[in-house]
Amino acid sequence: MAYQYCSVATEGRICIVTLNRPEVMNSLHAPAHDELVEVFDAFEANPELWVAILTGAGEKAFSAGNDLKYTAAGNPMSTQPTGFGGLTKRFEMIKPVIAAVNGVAMGGGFELALACDLIIAAENAIFALPEPRVGLMAAAGGVHRLPRMIPQKQALGMILTGRRVSAEEGLKLGFVNEVVPTGEALAAAKRWAEQIIECSPLSIRASKQVVYAALDAADLKTAMTTIYPAQAALRASEDYKEGPRAFAEKRKPNWKGR
Repeated sequence: MAYQYCSVATEGRICIVTLNRPEVMNSLHAPAHDELVEVFDAFEANPELWVAILTGAGEKAFSAGNDLKYTAAGNPMSTQPTGFGGLTKRFEMIKPVIAAVNGVAMGGGFELALACDLIIAAENAIFALPEPRVGLMAAAGGVHRLPRMIPQKQALGMILTGRRVSAEEGLKLGFVNEVVPTGEALAAAKRWAEQIIECSPLSIRASKQVVYAALDAADLKTAMTTIYPAQAALRASEDYKEGPRAFAEKRKPNWKGR
């Protein structure tokens, strides 16, 4: 399917989603949000796709966030239940998503990256939550996710000042997984994705679901004694038997995803 404000490509088990509004630093308006909802709905529903990569067109921006000029002109903002970019409130998705960040990732753009499971950043990547500078707040997950990922004082230092953080500082703070030369973020994200798809897809999905769900558990005992839906599905799957069998037979596993 052809889209106007993003592009979608598949490489084997990998779905590559590119925000495609470079003339406005890949900022998003309501029509772009609507497209991205369709894109991630399709990714979730397609059993042949195991990992998604989200990136931005060009080297200047991953995404500058909400298209403020579009909003200021009186146009309606998106009210999609799955959140900014169709992703920030997609809490039930258990397939992994990798952000390949090139250039600016500010406001909603940074929140999109934070909603991904991994962040691979080019050396020219810049991260910020500048919403207070324009009378807003990072309500698409920024004020919630960032303090859960890095030390609280460091998170507040970014949230309360709107200051810009480089890729290298993001790596030191802990919200970036890897920094690569400018122009190589997508290639590096594909490398991470290839490592993920070497694993059982059901194991990956169970692991992701348990990590996030268990963070909200009252205590460690509750977290460890709860059986989560994706974990139960893994235990009942063909892949649960295939992994040990392939190991014993000294061969590569033939994952079915079921």
